[in-house]
Amino acid sequence: MASSVEARGAWSNVEDVVLCECWVKVSYCPISGNEIKFSQMWKKIHEEFVERFGSGRTETALASRWKILNKELGKWRDALAKARENHRSGQNLTNEIVQAQMWFGATGQGKNTFQHQECWEIVKNCSRFKIICTTPPVMLNETPLHDLSTTDSPLDSPMDQDSPRPRAPRPIGRKAAKAKKGSTSNNECAQFLEQMAKNSALRLERELKREEVDKAREEAFSIQRAKAQEQDMEDREMKIMAMDTTHMSPDTKSYWKMKRRDVMRRKLFHDDGPSNTDGLNDGNL
Repeated sequence: MASSVEARGAWSNVEDVVLCECWVKVSYCPISGNEIKFSQMWKKIHEEFVERFGSGRTETALASRWKILNKELGKWRDALAKARENHRSGQNLTNEIVQAQMWFGATGQGKNTFQHQECWEIVKNCSRFKIICTTPPVMLNETPLHDLSTTDSPLDSPMDQDSPRPRAPRPIGRKAAKAKKGSTSNNECAQFLEQMAKNSALRLERELKREEVDKAREEAFSIQRAKAQEQDMEDREMKIMAMDTTHMSPDTKSYWKMKRRDVMRRKLFHDDGPSNTDGLNDGNL
């Protein structure tokens, strides 16, 4: 008989974390990690998983779940790499995570937000998931102190010198640039958090509706089961009342008379109450 976990099919966050821990332990074992075969690897991972969490999942189930996690974790690694390449001077880790979530959702494959942060903390130092930036960080708020295009040149023509020249706008300072960039990042962060809240609300609403449907289905099943039991009892009582005792031995007749008495008592109790059982005796059956 399958366990309740396997029958349900849904993977919990705790199971995902335990699976990642087992994968790291077996795959990066200093003794056999580089030489172990694929089939033996998942056998060992399954043994570790069973020891830590229980025997509710098969080797095939673990391998299939890891395939999904591996794809999501790799996608998150790439999103973090892009966020670091687009790093803004003065930004903190929160801004980087927000940008990474935007890159993650912009790929259009799978989920719109990364939801396996605990799993990432376990595997992020593995060689497969290490973040490698392909280009140097781009500092987006470095503002030149002087505009070389506005300096005077000895090659300017007299006409240009005589004509009024529009003054170039004064570049904003570093503090103002940081404040402006920070305001943009805060807006992006607020929008992202708002979207996450909406997604959580929608997910909660779906779960509540699913619970209501399950509850209604269970109630309907209980009613149907009660009706079936009642009909089964009715059929048995009809067979007892219709039993021909003419050619039976005295002991057998006595047995079936008691059975009939029990049937009549149940019927009378159900219909009119126990006060109507005064007239029951063996001669009336």
